[in-house]
Amino acid sequence: MTNIRSGSRILLWLSAGIILLALQSQSRAEFRAGAAVVDVSPVKLPVLINGNMLPKSVSEIKTPVNARALCLDDGKITLAIVVVDTCMMPRTLLDEVKAEASQKTGIPASRLLISATHAHSAPSCMGCLGVNADETYVPHLKTKLVEAVAASQAALEPAQFGWTVAQAPDFTALRRWVRRSDRVNLDPFGNPTVRANMHPGFLSEDATGPSGPEDPDLTLLAFRGIDDRPLAVLANFSMHYFGDKAISADYFGLFCEGLKRRLVPEAAPGKSPFVGIMSHGCSGDIYLRDYAKPAPPKENPQTIESYTDGMLAIALKALGDITYRSDITLAMEETKLPLRYRLPDKQRLEWAHRLVDSLPDGQPTNTEQIYAREAILLNEKQQTELILQALRIGDFGIATTPNETYALTGLKIKSVSPLAGTMVIELANGAEGYIPPPEQHALGGYNTWPARTAGLEESAEPRIAETDIQLLEKVAEKPRKDFRFTAGPLARRVLDLKPAAYWRLDETAGPRAGDVIGSHDAIYEPGVLFYLEGPDSAHFSVPGETNRAAHFAGGRVLATLPNLPSDYTISLWLWNGMPNEARGIAGWCFSRDRSHVVSDAGDHLGIAGTAGRKGPGRLVFQHGRSGVLHEGRSEIPRWSWIQVVMVRQGEDVSVYLNGSEEPEISAKEMADFPPGLDQIMIGGRADGTDGWEGRLDEISIFPRALNKAEIGEISIH
Repeated sequence: MTNIRSGSRILLWLSAGIILLALQSQSRAEFRAGAAVVDVSPVKLPVLINGNMLPKSVSEIKTPVNARALCLDDGKITLAIVVVDTCMMPRTLLDEVKAEASQKTGIPASRLLISATHAHSAPSCMGCLGVNADETYVPHLKTKLVEAVAASQAALEPAQFGWTVAQAPDFTALRRWVRRSDRVNLDPFGNPTVRANMHPGFLSEDATGPSGPEDPDLTLLAFRGIDDRPLAVLANFSMHYFGDKAISADYFGLFCEGLKRRLVPEAAPGKSPFVGIMSHGCSGDIYLRDYAKPAPPKENPQTIESYTDGMLAIALKALGDITYRSDITLAMEETKLPLRYRLPDKQRLEWAHRLVDSLPDGQPTNTEQIYAREAILLNEKQQTELILQALRIGDFGIATTPNETYALTGLKIKSVSPLAGTMVIELANGAEGYIPPPEQHALGGYNTWPARTAGLEESAEPRIAETDIQLLEKVAEKPRKDFRFTAGPLARRVLDLKPAAYWRLDETAGPRAGDVIGSHDAIYEPGVLFYLEGPDSAHFSVPGETNRAAHFAGGRVLATLPNLPSDYTISLWLWNGMPNEARGIAGWCFSRDRSHVVSDAGDHLGIAGTAGRKGPGRLVFQHGRSGVLHEGRSEIPRWSWIQVVMVRQGEDVSVYLNGSEEPEISAKEMADFPPGLDQIMIGGRADGTDGWEGRLDEISIFPRALNKAEIGEISIH
């Protein structure tokens, strides 16, 4: 009996010891990283190239196209990230790759992230618009992607990790611009719906401004061995593509090779070579040209090499400041999101069949035929299912979308992510086309035309963004940030003067325009775009934040201030996108009146066009529906921020420009506001005519007439 008890105690001690050793082993588990590059260039030429409306095949390889893989392991989970030099990849192909790679490596398919760089100069592996997948290339690519995952896993070694975010604003800009309301184009279906489209041209007279914000973040995740030897850098940047002769990896490949050449040109004996990886950030509405500037000189054009070298200089400087850690843990989550396509109605479907059925081989040869075929394909599909992922590397998060995602969407996700740093990789785990934010659909354009390139339901963008944020909350194991802009010195001075309402117009989506005071929230009408850069951030925001504004393209902001007295002041910042000579009134930016009518008693503020007696571009004030146009002296430059303060004190109306002590306009008009005239319209007149075309920001209304000293306090001198 004693021996039995003694043996039991020994077994208990042994069991406890084994458990303790296991726990100690887990706590000491090393973070490991491995990276590999696999050439995925076609072995059979010619090959079809993706990224065009119509088929194109090439027979030469300018630069290899590669799959660049990164495998990470923290002792508990293993995951892999693969970035491929290709335009886009269908989920069906990637599901097969993941299944085979999982079987070969043991890494679960849900922990494999495979994305495209979106190079328009790479072989086609997916049918898109008028271009089909190259049937000889797809099997080759599939084999090579499996090989890349396995090779990165085989390269695993103890590692350290660090990250940083550099700024590269000169290397990215908006390519989608809002068109003037009198310069609307036709869509492929013959309807005048194109109020916004890509590449307007430099300093275009047809466009009023970019349709959204850019994202200048050049994010760098760096991995090195425990001997401090660089292993890999995973970069992320939002710029669509540069454009290069096919077949090539575009600037993505040049950046990766440039990192290797500058950091570790030759691998140490017995060690894996360094791998640079450039993933595609949210670039659906992004390109490198800033169309608000003059065209670059023809005698010294920017080349893909000079563009890439400039980005490399920023990256290399930022990499030198990274702090590395080895106590890194990992987490990864995946979910599937069902979404519907925007389907053609009966009339459009009949139109599409008439066109496509008349094609000899079913292959479209022009834009109209392309979108007819796309209508039929969407109608056959009806719906789809997206794979969305989020992963955590230490305190850094990565979210994915299988879409061409607008920069605004990436900024939305990053602004509320619960992690210290976050980036979004687009065209990951499939390719389901553009996902414009809902307000962009009203403006039309290529990015919204129903097709496999832009076919998801209008609510897709907020649903995808929200799902990504929820996944980031899971991997972080904490809730999202409650992101709110803070007030810079000028914003605080506005608040010190106790306005009745203060709308900063810094929302990422409508319909609510928040009042900083908290009592008079307003409503955005359709036709307003969000989160563009506002007036001087140093005055309105704290360091590290960008002041944001709204762009008006047919919509207004409506508010009700029921107790606003006859004596009042409005301060607002204007950025006019309409050429001053384009119409009689370049744009009305403020009305105090009843919505949808112009009464005999309302106040209206705007900028004159050809109707101005003193010349276009002057501030104008009008009282009533047919009152005198009181004009300012100074011409307001297009695409420039100015501050306007309008003060009404009894019958005296004064309008000040940029804090000047002398008013631009001095007028006498009756303060005959009837009871109930308490509606405020920002971005258009009460009846909607000659609405504002451009940005507005920092709208504050005071229930009294400010004096000159107070106006000076809320102005920039």
